[in-house]
Amino acid sequence: MTANQVQGPAIHVQGLEKSYKTLKVLRGVDFEVARGSIFALLGANGAGKTTVVKILSTLLKADAGTASVNGFDVGTQAADVRQSISLTGQFAAVDEILSGRENLVLVAQLRHLEDPGTIADDLLDRFSLTDAAARKVSTYSGGMRRRLDIAMSLIGTPQVIFLDEPTTGLDPQARIEVWQIVKELAEHGTTVLLTTQYLDEAEQLADRIAILHEGRIIVNGSLTELKQLLPPAKVEYVEKQPTLEDVFLAIVGDAGHDHGVGTDR
Repeated sequence: MTANQVQGPAIHVQGLEKSYKTLKVLRGVDFEVARGSIFALLGANGAGKTTVVKILSTLLKADAGTASVNGFDVGTQAADVRQSISLTGQFAAVDEILSGRENLVLVAQLRHLEDPGTIADDLLDRFSLTDAAARKVSTYSGGMRRRLDIAMSLIGTPQVIFLDEPTTGLDPQARIEVWQIVKELAEHGTTVLLTTQYLDEAEQLADRIAILHEGRIIVNGSLTELKQLLPPAKVEYVEKQPTLEDVFLAIVGDAGHDHGVGTDR
């Protein structure tokens, strides 16, 4: 890797355009993602979030503009980009016939890595799936499948990971578990580009948030910077009420987490 690749942004996008016949999906998208950060691309369904991810992961070619991932051009250095990234789509890409451990071993073997069994066991432990390692994935809950899917995407230690709406369809407990995993990825130095339509998800996770609307980035900044776009609210004394998340965790607690990890179906 060159010095420019190490020092520059993990992702650089400028003037990205994409149309499907007469439908203009991207109309000149610009943004950068710093290394080791979590960047949330926020937008409604149909805003173009998945299209951006597909272009950055070399699954789709842009009509115009430039994009680089880990210092490699997505158009001319696609093979180098693919070696640097991992992509987790909206639906878990796991083999339901195999066990959780077998899924991980298979991916490690496909990547020609040494000691696939140890790699699988380490990831099972990291993602709290050891107790369910020998079970077929068809018996896993939605949250367990998503954790396994993300674990599979980390095999080979990619420097950049794309998470395309990773918590869609998950229950509240599973969403919180995925959020914790995403935070840990960034803490270990992985760059995360997260697409979501959930405002609370972007607020909980992202170092920077870009709002994609009608094919353009209309605002891009930290949560603090985005809040400064609106005038301060009138301050009144109001007794703080517990949030729904507080209530949920207080009722379910660790028992709910153990249930989701070990026996939930």
